[in-house]
Amino acid sequence: MLKSTLLYFSISILLILSGCAGFEGSVQNESGQALNVDQLPAQEELPKFSAGVAQQGLPEGWHFYRIAPYKKNTVYRLENYQGKTVLSASSKTSASGLAVKLRPRQASNLWLNWEWKVLSALPEADNAESSRDDAPLRILVAFDGNKSKLPLKEKMNFEMANLISGQEMPFATLMYIWSGKSPVDTIISNAHTSRIKMIVVDSGWDNLGQWHKHQRDLTADYKRAYGESPGPIIGIALLTDSDNTKSETRALYGDIELVRKNPK
Repeated sequence: MLKSTLLYFSISILLILSGCAGFEGSVQNESGQALNVDQLPAQEELPKFSAGVAQQGLPEGWHFYRIAPYKKNTVYRLENYQGKTVLSASSKTSASGLAVKLRPRQASNLWLNWEWKVLSALPEADNAESSRDDAPLRILVAFDGNKSKLPLKEKMNFEMANLISGQEMPFATLMYIWSGKSPVDTIISNAHTSRIKMIVVDSGWDNLGQWHKHQRDLTADYKRAYGESPGPIIGIALLTDSDNTKSETRALYGDIELVRKNPK
């Protein structure tokens, strides 16, 4: 059951990021109403949380997705926190996230900038062990690419996703995480697909309640994780989960931005 759940998790995330409908009912609003992701417009920019108004419900431009129909939903809402609007995430043995479908853009000289804060720890979480793979904060970046050169196992995963959803899933995903135990800069491969690589950008629980700002060179990170240059970026998602450790956590996301920098 655990292995099938993790495979469901992996393929569901990839399908959502590609803008696919995925498994039936996997993309919904918080009241449980199914959404047709194929009809959602691909956006040019990532919507900023700081531009919104504190409220219940989803921030404008972001779409709610479920990992699996039997998992509880993480609660996301815009919140006025210390004078600015941020996205709060409250997870109680839950796993669900928010995603944005983007117009494809080249990854060269493109940086991902964001800030986030953990308010409560997940002491039992260990991202290197699939049975305890929870994180208070995750940001995912989906890339397109040439799937024909992938190993047979990965091609079968893509075919399975295509058969279930009628759509193709992304070629690869980088997942930036706050890990409880793995050191910063560790790269962790998903247990069931080589097409998801986790990169630890914060580690441990000594800095709870502090904002952490990050700027990541997406091309450099992709090359380090996959050993080759990236294809176009096609989606961004976030995820706060505590289902594997059957625990609770609360965290805050500030604005997430894609910034094109001039090469030196």
